[in-house]
Amino acid sequence: MKIYTKTGDTGKTSLLGGTRVSKSHVRIESYGTVDELNSWIGLLRDLDDNSRRREFMKGIQDRLFTIGSSLATDPEKQKVKIPDLHDSDITDLEEAMDKMNETLPDMRHFILPGGHQANSYCHIARCVCRRCERAVIRLAQEEPVDERVVFYLNRLSDYLFVLCRTISFETGSEEIPWLPRK
Repeated sequence: MKIYTKTGDTGKTSLLGGTRVSKSHVRIESYGTVDELNSWIGLLRDLDDNSRRREFMKGIQDRLFTIGSSLATDPEKQKVKIPDLHDSDITDLEEAMDKMNETLPDMRHFILPGGHQANSYCHIARCVCRRCERAVIRLAQEEPVDERVVFYLNRLSDYLFVLCRTISFETGSEEIPWLPRK
């Protein structure tokens, strides 16, 4: 099977269901950003600092593929079968955050990204997740989007922030507080 089809050479692509749209359509931006986020999560998962979280992060990647499939489907083509996102996917993130928070010191300042390479990668993933969330919200203002997609992305960005703090704690790295100059 050839990867290239040349059907996108005119600046259009097909959604699941066959509808052709511009590659600049907010739907394409939305699932493209999900794909970018999934790549960052893959990088995080592969770091030794996350070895005990690899399976959980693989589950996140699976949910992101589910979200990408949902976003890549023409909402008018209901016959296309795609996996579902469940409420339990959101609560899984909440429970993981709660567990990590049990060991973390109270946060007294905003935190600057950095302090350890794994932490920095995690902050990048968090920022991409927020961008993804904004794109999906723009899409939801124009077309139907499962509300659980927005909930999941919102919770995932929170999870990634807590993971940043956890990585700093576990590696003994300094959390760099933002102390605004006076």
